[in-house]
Amino acid sequence: MSDPAPNERLEPSRLPHAGRFRPRAAREMADMFDSLPDRYDLLNRMMTLGQDQAWRAAMWRAVPCDARIVLDLCSGNGVSLPGLRRPGRIVLGMDVSLRMLEDALARIDRGGWAPRLAAADAFRLPLKDASLDAVTVAFGVRNLRPRGGALAEIARVLKPGGTLAVLEATAPAPGWFATLHAFHVRHVIPFAGRLSSDPSAYQYLSRSIFEFGAGPEFERDLEEARFEITGRRAFLLGASRLWVARASSPVGQILSAARIGVREERSLASEAALRNAMPGPGGTSEMPQRQYRRESEGRGWAWARLATSAAVLAALIYGLGVFLGAGGDLPLPLWQRRGLLALFLGGIVGFGVRTGILLAGLRRPPVR
Repeated sequence: MSDPAPNERLEPSRLPHAGRFRPRAAREMADMFDSLPDRYDLLNRMMTLGQDQAWRAAMWRAVPCDARIVLDLCSGNGVSLPGLRRPGRIVLGMDVSLRMLEDALARIDRGGWAPRLAAADAFRLPLKDASLDAVTVAFGVRNLRPRGGALAEIARVLKPGGTLAVLEATAPAPGWFATLHAFHVRHVIPFAGRLSSDPSAYQYLSRSIFEFGAGPEFERDLEEARFEITGRRAFLLGASRLWVARASSPVGQILSAARIGVREERSLASEAALRNAMPGPGGTSEMPQRQYRRESEGRGWAWARLATSAAVLAALIYGLGVFLGAGGDLPLPLWQRRGLLALFLGGIVGFGVRTGILLAGLRRPPVR
């Protein structure tokens, strides 16, 4: 079966549950995702061959370490929120599906600088202009139509120079992998969706990937919304892609604000409104200690690797000394003696380099 023609991909009247493809279909999206939480994570693992968490980790790394207020838009059940969390950072999670947000609330650690969750329409974010340092969207921008309007709203709430990181499943690009990729999107995803309580949601997912395109279309939308693309990555031979962009000017903020109107009283991004949204036992928000425990455990593990590497290096050096001291007394053919010598020398060089790298890493101050 060949790929659908462009007109077929985009014409809503030919698609099942066509209302999901209409512009600003927040209600339809909410209804669809409200029906999915039970096996949502399991199906995501199956459809991405278990790689979705690694892709999200790449998205997390694209967010600057000094980003103070970060929004995860189309946050769903909150699977992208833990990787954004840092002491001193306000993390917001917004989605149109209340059921998904309830699932997210049940899974997050609410102590300290816990993520703040809110139900919101991506085209009418309850945030002040230029209030965010970064926005992430994982597998959600495909559902925002018209895409230019959603990007303009993101540009409005981002500070000039703020970061936008978008992770999305993409349609097959020309190449030898295109046939297998198209088969996976068109047949495997809807088939896996039969395990869901709403199989039509995965039929929609398949068609929406084709509608989204292979990537160049989205890049044009970013440029038209005055974003400057600073990074691109492809995963699983282009089945999923990550874009990192910078809000280059406040033009999108002005255009979107003119349509949305006054919103300052409802802002969720002010530090005063959010700092103590989830107080600790003493009534104050405390920075989570888990991060510091992880840093301590990480350095302990690094010291253990250094000790192991140094011990192997010392053993190899000692073994080389014994081998050379034995000289011709070993009952081995010449080619075996030369091979053994090469193994000793190669191991000493390899573990010497590794020991040096580990030692240099421990001398660097830990990242906070």
